[in-house]
Amino acid sequence: MAPQAVDAACAAEATPVIPTSRPRLIAQAVGPATVLAMGKAVPHNVFEQATYPDFFFNITKCNDKPTLKAKFQRICDKSGIKKRHFYLDQKILESSPSMCTYMETSLNCRQEIAIAQVPKLAKEAAQVAIKEWGRPKSEITHIVMATTSGVNMPGAELATAKLLGLRPNVRRVMMYQQGCFAGATVLRVAKDLAENNAGARVLAICSEVTAVTFRAPCETHIDGLVGSALFGDGAAAVIVGADPRPEIERPMFEMHWAGEMVLPESDGAIDGHLTEAGLVFHLLKDVPGLITKNIGGFLKDTKNLVGASTWNDLFWAVHPGGPAILDQVEAKLELEKNKFQASRDILADYGNMSSASVLFVLDRVRERSLESNKYTFGEGSEWGFLIGFGPGLTVETLLLRALPTEQAASA
Repeated sequence: MAPQAVDAACAAEATPVIPTSRPRLIAQAVGPATVLAMGKAVPHNVFEQATYPDFFFNITKCNDKPTLKAKFQRICDKSGIKKRHFYLDQKILESSPSMCTYMETSLNCRQEIAIAQVPKLAKEAAQVAIKEWGRPKSEITHIVMATTSGVNMPGAELATAKLLGLRPNVRRVMMYQQGCFAGATVLRVAKDLAENNAGARVLAICSEVTAVTFRAPCETHIDGLVGSALFGDGAAAVIVGADPRPEIERPMFEMHWAGEMVLPESDGAIDGHLTEAGLVFHLLKDVPGLITKNIGGFLKDTKNLVGASTWNDLFWAVHPGGPAILDQVEAKLELEKNKFQASRDILADYGNMSSASVLFVLDRVRERSLESNKYTFGEGSEWGFLIGFGPGLTVETLLLRALPTEQAASA
């Protein structure tokens, strides 16, 4: 289906606009929002997954729990992760012993780390994206940022804007404590801003530092072991704008639709509570099963809208929450093994970086397309989905149209 028809069909689902005689003060863009550049950053500290249980139980002084350590080792071995990056290291943790217990009061020291390090990591990712974009940072009109790592006022988006040296009148949106689906959320908000403000260039960022969740293992909080085995640190940035300027900007993906759904019967599936001991996660239901049961129905109409006969006609940028989710959704939709390879690559090299993960995956889809000389940035497919999921249980989705790669354009 033609992009214009897709946009029209999606727009028909929206609430009708009430006519007004007043002229618009700000013109809208003509075309859809596009991804103009991407960047990512991770801390320098690297932990190999195979040996992480030894470090984790040593630093938390829990080697007197061999059964629990053996369970944690099995979780790590089955995680699909090879390595993760952390701001925290042995020296930092030894100087903050309250963070190495299970539930000792430690929010202040966690907040101190997050408030400083989240903007710094965000700055690094944004600089990569701005360099790829090739335009002066003064042309950035909006910044949209999400993190599950700490809270502060003024927010991390202002701190990041100052570190980057953005204009003082840059318009800001900050989202705290959204969880893993927020990578898709920042793109949805950036899409709306770009399409409703002609000429807008939006810097969308997710930055995560696990200092807020690190804690000792506990026999009665087994789902905490899962988080300790999966989460890592990372930041991703995307430049979003509509009506890209020919010969100046090189768009990779168009955003044609964004949707969000809270899955039925999922109350309490993923909970996160900010306490005096930091952010405590709980996985209380079968998260992979809930997502697998509902994902096909949620996406079916959109798949049909773009004329895809099977799910394999599309490309997929899916949040790598864990191997079970990827395996079960892949089986449910009868996808070819390579369709989730970008997600598996990111999971293996970085772990689950919460909101930043799905943006890493989209960047990996772009990389795989170029590495294999595909016709489009969607690994050869024209249409595809970017999907994030997290607390709620919320599934946030964007329908993307992959544009021709430079190889295809020059052919």
